[in-house]
Amino acid sequence: MPKIKTHRGAAKRFKRTATGKLKVFHAFHSHILGKKTPKRKRNLRKSSIVSPADAGRLNRLLP
Repeated sequence: MPKIKTHRGAAKRFKRTATGKLKVFHAFHSHILGKKTPKRKRNLRKSSIVSPADAGRLNRLLP
């Protein structure tokens, strides 16, 4: 059996936490920020945890 390769696009977007969950940063925070409220932009700076429904697919991309 060959080694499983990491999906490089996914590796740049997701990080694994110490407990094994996947951390992802929010989209929509790079441009066209003038129409977004300060509260919305502030919340987009924070990271979030990938939902369990998507975590199964990402575990295959990030062995």
